[in-house]
Order: sequence, then C-alpha cells, then structure tokens
Amino acid sequence: MKRWIATLLAVPLFASAQTVLDGFETLDAWQAQASDGVAARASAAPGWQGQALRLDVDFGDKGGYAFARRTLPLDLPDNYEIAFMVKGDLPSNHLEFKLTDASGDNVWWHRLPDYPFANDWKLVRFKKRQVAFAWGPTKDRTLRHADRIEFVVSAGSGGKGSVWIDELTLRALPPVPATWPALRAEASSGQATMAVDGRADTAWQSTPGDKRQDVTVDLGAVREFGGLVLRWLPGRHASRYDVALSMDGRTWQTVRSVRNGNGGSDALLLTESEARYIRLLLQDGPAESYALAEVELKELAFGATPNDFIRALAVEAPQGAFPRGFSGQQPYWTLVGIDGGARHSALIGEDGALEPARGGYAVEPFVLADGRLSGWADVEVTQSLRDDYLPIPSVHWRAPGWTLTTTASAAGTPDASQLLARYTLRNLKDVPQTLELVLAARPFQVNAPRQFLNTPGGYSPIRDMRWDGRALHVEGRPPLIPLRAPDAVQLSTFDAGLLPFEGGSAAAAVHDDTGFASGALRWKVTLPPQGSTVIGAVMPLTGAFAAPADGLAWLERTEAQVAETWRAKLSQVTLTVPPAGKRMADTVRSSLAHILMTRDGAAIQPGTRSYLRSWIRDGAMMSEALLRMGMPDVAADYLRWYAPYQFDNGKVPCCVDARGADPVPENDSHGEFIFLASELYRYTGDKAALQAVWPRVAAAARYMESLRQSERTPAQRGTPLFGLMPASISHEGYSEKPMHSYWDDFWALRGYKDAVTIAQALGRRAEARKLARQRDAFRRDLYASLDAATHRHGIGYLPGAAELGDFDPTSTTIALTPGGEQQHLPRALVEETYRKYWDFFTARRDGTKAWDDYTPYELRNVSAFVRLGWRDKAEQLLAYFYADQRPRAWNQWAEVVGRDARTPRFLGDMPHGWIASDFLRAALDSFAYEREPDHALLLAEGIPLAWLIGDGIAIRGLRTPYGQLGYRLRRTGGQMTLDVAAGLTIPPGGIVLRWPYGGPPGAARLNGRPVRWRDGAITIRALPATLYIDIPDEVTRP
Repeated sequence: MKRWIATLLAVPLFASAQTVLDGFETLDAWQAQASDGVAARASAAPGWQGQALRLDVDFGDKGGYAFARRTLPLDLPDNYEIAFMVKGDLPSNHLEFKLTDASGDNVWWHRLPDYPFANDWKLVRFKKRQVAFAWGPTKDRTLRHADRIEFVVSAGSGGKGSVWIDELTLRALPPVPATWPALRAEASSGQATMAVDGRADTAWQSTPGDKRQDVTVDLGAVREFGGLVLRWLPGRHASRYDVALSMDGRTWQTVRSVRNGNGGSDALLLTESEARYIRLLLQDGPAESYALAEVELKELAFGATPNDFIRALAVEAPQGAFPRGFSGQQPYWTLVGIDGGARHSALIGEDGALEPARGGYAVEPFVLADGRLSGWADVEVTQSLRDDYLPIPSVHWRAPGWTLTTTASAAGTPDASQLLARYTLRNLKDVPQTLELVLAARPFQVNAPRQFLNTPGGYSPIRDMRWDGRALHVEGRPPLIPLRAPDAVQLSTFDAGLLPFEGGSAAAAVHDDTGFASGALRWKVTLPPQGSTVIGAVMPLTGAFAAPADGLAWLERTEAQVAETWRAKLSQVTLTVPPAGKRMADTVRSSLAHILMTRDGAAIQPGTRSYLRSWIRDGAMMSEALLRMGMPDVAADYLRWYAPYQFDNGKVPCCVDARGADPVPENDSHGEFIFLASELYRYTGDKAALQAVWPRVAAAARYMESLRQSERTPAQRGTPLFGLMPASISHEGYSEKPMHSYWDDFWALRGYKDAVTIAQALGRRAEARKLARQRDAFRRDLYASLDAATHRHGIGYLPGAAELGDFDPTSTTIALTPGGEQQHLPRALVEETYRKYWDFFTARRDGTKAWDDYTPYELRNVSAFVRLGWRDKAEQLLAYFYADQRPRAWNQWAEVVGRDARTPRFLGDMPHGWIASDFLRAALDSFAYEREPDHALLLAEGIPLAWLIGDGIAIRGLRTPYGQLGYRLRRTGGQMTLDVAAGLTIPPGGIVLRWPYGGPPGAARLNGRPVRWRDGAITIRALPATLYIDIPDEVTRP
C-alpha cells in the first residue's frame, strides 16, 4: 500500500504535518445512498494517484442529493486544513463535504454551491474556519471530534454523471498568532519603509523619471489576508500597475492588475489570499514620480465576499454614495411584476433603485442641482402606491427646491414583459432652475446584502457594459432603454471610479475584470417656475423590446392599461368600510396582487428571490385565499402543476423547484395536497377535475396511513408519540432535529377528513368508509397524544411538538383553521393557548418584554381570535401588525420584522406571498368564515364594532363553497340592520349573525317577521334577507 490509510480508531493528528485520511485504494468502508427519486452508486476507478472513489449520480427529474459515506472517527487539531482532489463529468451542482458526530444529528460542512465540475483534477482545500455548523440540536457548535464523513452532491442544475474523489488529507496548522511581525518594505528607489509605517503624513517617493518601479512588502511570515488599500498622495498615483504575491520571494503570481487607476485610495479585493511577500509593479502614472503614503494590509473579513468589500468601502465614503444596505442600515423594497411572472420580476427599493432581474444590477437615481449631487441620504424619502393599493409603487424624493418621483410598473405577458420606469422631476422654486437627472447602473442589487437564501443579495457583478446609442447593455441582463435620449452617457471601470461620483468616460463600451463596472445616463433640463419634466425608461423582463417613437405617450398609455388590468383582477371581492378600515381594504387588494406576482407561471410560491420555489403548505393555504377572492383558475392550475411531482409511493413532496421534487420528508404535505384538491372541488363543483386527481389523493392517503401505522409500535404505546405522523422538519423550529409536530398531525387529520369528502363526492362508498375508519382512529390517537403530552409536560396549553411540550400558538392555529377541530379540542386548552399568546403579545407590544424580531406568520392568530369571539383583541393584533408594514405605504410584510427597523438582518422575501395569504384569510374571516362541523357561515365576527356605526360595512363577491356572499351591516341610532344578498345557496348550518354586544340582545325581525335568538345568534335560512335588530338602551355605544 503506497500510503497510510486512517484506521477506524480515533487518530491523534496534532503532531503530524499532514495525514492521508483516505487514499481510496479500497472502498470497503464506503456506502452510497441517495434521496427519494435519485440514484447513486459508488465504485473504484483510476484516480489522481492510484485508485479513486467514483460516485455516479442521476437526479432524474427530482431535486435531492446523492452521497458517499464512511465511518471515520477523527480527533481534530485546534487548527487544520482538509484537502482532496476532485473531477467530474456532471453538470454544476452543489458539492459538500460533511462531518457528523456519533449521534448523526449534528452536522458540520464545507459547501461549494454550483460547483463547476471539470474533467481534469482540481484541488479543493479548506481550513477550520471554513467548516461551518450546518444543523443539529447541540449547543456546542465547535467541532472537535467527528465520527463519520460524507461527500455529497446535492441538486443544483441536476442531471446525471459522475464525480471522482481522491487523496483526502488533513494537515495540522499552527495556531494563528496573537500578533504579527511588523511589515517591512523595499523599493527600486526611495525609502519604501515610509509606505508601511502606519503614518499618513509620510510617503514612499520614487526617483523622478523612471515610471517602472517595484515596491515589495515583506509580511514577516506567511499570512492570510482579504485585500489591500493603497493610499496615494494627490496627483502622484500609479494609474497602471500589477499586484503579485509570493510565498518565498522567488516564485510570484500576479493576482490583480490595475489599468486606469484614479488615485486617492485604491481598495483592492484579494479574497482568501495567502502570502509572505506582496509586490507592486508600477508601470505608469500622471506624474514624473510616485508617492505612496501607505500600504494597508486588510484582514480576511475585508474581502471575505464582495459584499464585505463594498461595506468596507462604504465606511469611508460619504453617506449615500452606496446603497443603504451597504451603509449600516436595513433597506426595504417591494415587487414589480406581472401575474405569474415571478421568475422574471423586478424590485424597487424604498430609495428608488430598480432591479430589473433577479440577482442583477440596479438602476439608482441621483439629481444634480446647484453643483451638488444628491442621493437617497440627502433627501426626504417617502413611498406610495397608485390608488393606495395597486402594485404600481412610487418613491418620492423631496429636497429644498425640487422633487423627484420614481414610479415603477410592469406590463405585458409572460413571454414579452417590460419594467416601466417613470422619473418625474419637479422644480419647486418660483424661478427657473437647471437640474440634472442621473440614472446610474451599478453592481448592487436592490435585494439587500444580508439576503443569503437561494438568491444572495447585494453585489451583482458587472464586467461588461456598452451603450449602442439606444440602450445601455449590462452584463447580459435586461438593458436600460431610455424613452428620451440622454444628454450624456458615461461608463467606468471600478479602478477609474464608481459612477456617478467619480470616473467615467465617453467610451461606448467598458470591460472590468473586477466586476465593479458602472454606467450613468444623464439628462440636463431647465424647468420653469413650478414646472416639471418626465423621463421614461423601459427594461425588458422577457422578450425583446423596441422603443416606440412616441415614447412618453406610449408610457402613459401602457401605465394606464396596467392600472386598469390590476383594478379588474383585484376587485372581484369588494369591501366597504369606514376610514378606520381603509388599511384593511387596501392591504387585502395589495396582498392578492402580491400572491399573483410571486407565482411562477402555475407555481404558487411565497417569494421571488429567497423563496423561488413552491411549497405545498404555502400553496395550499394561498390557494384557499385565492378561492375566496374569486381566483379558482389560479388554484386549479397550481394543483394540476404540482400533482405530477408526487412520488411513486404516494409521498407528496414538501416543495418543488426548477430542480424537481424535494425529497425531504415533511409530513404535513400529504394532508395539504388532499385539502387543496377538496377545497378546489368545494368552491368550483368541478367533478371531472376531482375525478382526475383522485388517484393521487388516494395514493397520498395510503402513504399517510403507512406513516401513521409506522408510529403505532409497542415501544410507543402509552407515550405521546403513539399513532402520530413521524417526526419531521416541516416546522422550521424543528430544523435542528425532527420532532413529532402537531402541525403535521392536524394537517394529516385535515387530509383524512377531506379524503373522505372526496371519496363520497365521487361515489366511492367503500373507500369512503375505509378512510373514515382511518380518520376516526387517527383522531383518537391524536387526541390521546395531546392528553398525554400535556400531562407529561405539566402544561395547560396545546403544545407544538409531542416531545417538547413547547408553546407555539401560531402553528397551533392550524388545528382551528383550516383544521376545523375547534369543536373537538378541549376548550380549556384552546383558550389557555391563546390567553398565553395574548399575554406574550401585549408584553411585546407594550415594551415589557425584550425582543429582537418576529415573523408575521403570527397574523394567523387573528383568525384564531375571531373564532374564539375575541373581537377587540383581534383588532389590536391587526393594528400592531399593520404598524410593521415596511414601508408602510406599500401594504406588505417581509418574512421577518425587526424591532429596530434599521438594524440589518435577513428578511426573507418582501412581499412574502404566504404571509400575504395569512393576512387575506384573517381579514376575510373577520367578514365571514365557515364553522365546522355544522358548516355554517358566521358573519362579521372580527369587525370592530365602531365600524358598524353610520354607513357600516359591506362585502360583495366573497366566494364560499356555497356561492358568492354579499352583505351589508350597519348601526344607525338604536337599530342594527343586516342585508344579505341573494345568489348564495344556504349552507347546511345556515348564515349566522351572533349578538356582538354584552348583555341580552334586542328584539329582531327577519324579513319583516319576528325571529328568536338562540344561544345569542340568529340563523338565516332563506335569501335575500333583511334583519333588523333593536339595540337596547343599556348597550354602551362603542
């Protein structure tokens, strides 16, 4: 054997400089496995040296992963480097190296996203600081000992092929010293030490006349660093030079070339660099000699990522030179797109920047007035929506003497859509004023730099940019096409300066290897007193676009068409409310728009950047909201699209994206799929569609039953786990370790109930009886589990997971809606759950409880409060959540809300489509909801009583399983009047209005005849109906 192979015993490696952990001369210790629907096979093959591990992977049409694993107990040094050789003929996918502890629950990894596999061998190496904790329940996340290792290929582009792995080694590294040697320097001429003395008032100065000069910096030891900053004396910089690195002072590698430097401070991004020596090879400059005040060596963090580099630049730049997100402040944004166009949607930032493509550059506005260039930090910024609810957002800048309004909208079809931008510049002075609008295309997304999931935010490389006389073409992204020719166009490399503050030339094209190129279009206008001008631009989202001859007139017509199209889509359900209810009415319509814009064709999904994939849990609940808002075709398209991704064994994937079905088991998905099929039938009556989906419903129910039976073991009998759905991570709170989540169980029960309904509707009596028995058995086990869990944990509320007894009211809402189990659940447990949540909520709201952030999924608690009859509390919840819409005028929520609006954090998508549906369902529940098990429609249970005075409230066009509901409810003087329109089939439990005030209700007349109150409610069983109710004198007016 040509190399030593690590044994299965724990190996002390502290004294060894390098150890071969596995040379892959034999694969006896290795096993290949894959997720559902993915094929994997491990075999020996010729390697980089001797034999190698070959992992064959076939993703088919699925997402998921394939991996090779072996046991390898390993004690890790305090500092180390792991390396291996790799090659492959697989499309780019994610390459992962994992280490796990003895439990297998705690995982550490080094992950290479979208790794470009090549046919020649490449060295992959990484250090201890680059091995991250991935997941697991442990609180100590420092990896000291590993028991197993894995090489994983997870789906990126998918496809099929092979990966070869060889020569896995571990090298012990010395600890990082507390201090480093002082820098030393020498140069071709002059006193180079003055460039590394840490003083800005001294400088290395070269001998005049010779433009070719070298400056070599000795770091005193091999060091890691992230970049350099060169600080030049004014006018004596090098405009052309190279930076080279060496470990030994003999062999050099050029790592950066500057070709049109502009002096001042040159910040050089050198990510993950390591060297003993740095050499500057100066070649040209504007003066006869160079004067370099300081060479600053920057820590790894300076250049860890382009985003870190930009943040470092922003610290030294004037506020407003870089986007808000790089300047220590949390920015906000909203979506601009067409119905179904999520993949090709745009964003507009709260400060007016436009991002025309996911992950792409942004166009930022600036205004030059009286010789001063103003950006977002120099003006008062506000936002608005057209008509206060249409998805046509505007950003308003106000400065002394002028305003700028940036308005964005999207037009067209999925095959040919455009982002429309309107810039209205207005002179506020009583005298003429010359202003200049500058639109800068820069390598910064609107999606903020703290956004890391799926579509990392912040930096977006621009290496190539050109102006062809009609459009600015940027890195293959949607071009910027002005509808009015600019007066000037400037392009710049990063070294020449970041536009529009410095740099730029009239060249028609620019190339920048750094990826930090920028461009600017400029319009200079002289406006009369109180006058204004409009400059329009178009960025094609899909398809080609040619600017029309009547540019501004075309823009106005198209914007009007966009507005009218959205009005029609968003007005199928109308709310009539007093001024106090306007925010609800506006947010209802905006939320519907957000759901439609975040869907990708037929795929309903919660977002367009972080969450550009479809979860069945999100899709099912969003579909319910769409059905109530009169969008059955959208829900039907979604079910037809999602259904074929079901696995052959009946398992419903938790989510689907461009890679296919995700195999991660999340045991709510099966019930959600069945619920969606049932709801679609209940709202549309389309029995043919129900018949078509029945085989998949039946398969999902069978799979769900197999899961239930797997948990009915002798070992679990008598415990809270008996008969539940198996542990899963469907609930994000259990991602560290799967739990038996009651979220899964109540969705499963919903699925069993709806499977019975579907079978009955299709006349499948035998299947219906069998499913009903399974439903009843599962309900018994579920309620027995709840009883056992509450007693075991000594709690008086409904727990989130059987093992934990944790408090999670937002997830518990699923038991009430859409679970429909309120009448079966122990009332004391339900009420204590939401009393406890109310106490938590008020403490947070009133400032007596410390908190940092929360997720507006809590909007689901509004629906729970409505069902509990807690009208006033529901109103207070909504008032609190409305205050956290950011920006307030855009009627939206991000997935995460921070207490300090400007503290940078991950926000998820904004708007977030699933949260939009949570609000929609809560708002609509306030007007009407269906009660189980009697299937009655209850009216106005969540409407604030103050809204009823005067003209009151009304709703028209609300879809229910029984047709369209329309009613008006008002209180004038001493009488309350309810008018319910015809057109609705009376539901089995009737239409119910409950007495909303304290004390006994007054006399009531239904369609002119006296009617009696029963248990504080009046039930209507014929339409149209008019109900008059006398308000007793003792009822206190709200």
